Amino acid sequence: MAGLPRTRKDEALERIAEAIARRRDEILRENAEDIAAARGAHLGDETIDRLYLDEERLAELAADIRRLTVLDDPVGAIERGGRLDGGLEIRELRAPFGVVGVIYEWHPRTTIDAAAVCLKAGNACVLRGAASGKHSNRMLAEVAEGAVLEAGLPPGTVSHLSTEPEELLDLLQDPGCLDLVVPLGGDDLRKYVGTHAIAPSLTSGAGNCHVYVDAAADLQEAEAIVINAKCTRAAHPTAAETLLVHGSVARAFLPGIIKELDRRGVEVYGDRTTIDLAADVTVKRATAAHYEKEFLTARIAVRVVASIDEAVAHIARFGTGSAEAIVTEDLAAARVFTERVDAACVFVNASTRLADGAAFGHGVDLGVCTQKLHLRGPIGPHTLTCSKYVVWGDGHVHQ
Repeated sequence: MAGLPRTRKDEALERIAEAIARRRDEILRENAEDIAAARGAHLGDETIDRLYLDEERLAELAADIRRLTVLDDPVGAIERGGRLDGGLEIRELRAPFGVVGVIYEWHPRTTIDAAAVCLKAGNACVLRGAASGKHSNRMLAEVAEGAVLEAGLPPGTVSHLSTEPEELLDLLQDPGCLDLVVPLGGDDLRKYVGTHAIAPSLTSGAGNCHVYVDAAADLQEAEAIVINAKCTRAAHPTAAETLLVHGSVARAFLPGIIKELDRRGVEVYGDRTTIDLAADVTVKRATAAHYEKEFLTARIAVRVVASIDEAVAHIARFGTGSAEAIVTEDLAAARVFTERVDAACVFVNASTRLADGAAFGHGVDLGVCTQKLHLRGPIGPHTLTCSKYVVWGDGHVHQ
């Protein structure tokens, strides 16, 4: 896999996209089994939406896979290098990890996303989805496995596990199997992988994201950003969970935004000032538990702050290091926010929902990596490579 040229990998990606369209009816039939089981288990609407596939979502998935084919090959890209005084030539290149295990919950499309991102980065992958999407995951894995074989790639380039717990544990604890593990899901999954995996993990953490509306914000722009950040796929990890508003603009901004959030079915929790300014909309009293919670549903916590310092301190206390945003026309305030907020993605006058590989020009991603080892931010093909130093000498020896 490490030595495959870009053309071979891109051909395999194109075959995956074609297979999704060709086997659409089979995929949707299996997905209907998962949806029926989820409804029978009385799972929530947000959970069912994460599981759900239709023709439009499959077409979007195929288009996303094709976007990867226009990206440069990350493997072999030169990070830095040069000739040393003694004549030794050093190049730091990107190289595949090897075999990547992707352990994920809910979203069946992750089966294809993970296979495609790993493939573009020259990795083989082992996929393991949750029981809730077992029919969809099995079928999509079969589609990806068949497509890469049709493209002439080695058997085992893409493989998948059953949902049996013992099989997952065996995989994680086999010292010779995985080079990297990517857990995509909640705290329980991340803790399980952290406890049992021998290989290092690349963690996509919780997404308790904030939008801070500064004293110098364009309030019309702020409203559009807040609505986008909260109301487009509220169950997505990059959706805003807390709105912070500077006290000097709270009276002008909060009544309107709360009314619009309420109209869109968002349940609002707020501090005393927010409740007093909410006009005819019922706002429930927020506690520390609301500010620290990743809702992943149509709920938002609101707080009025006295300064940008207070906003930054709130984010430092409750944020998870994923995506944070400020809305301001004050360059100095924007600089304070971007320098002091510790997160993988920090936005100025833009929605936190843009924290993904497609928006960043990386193609498909597997979530936002929040840890501080290796790389941070959207987990795309470049993220699933590591450094490799290639050193050329002319009879050089260590002195």
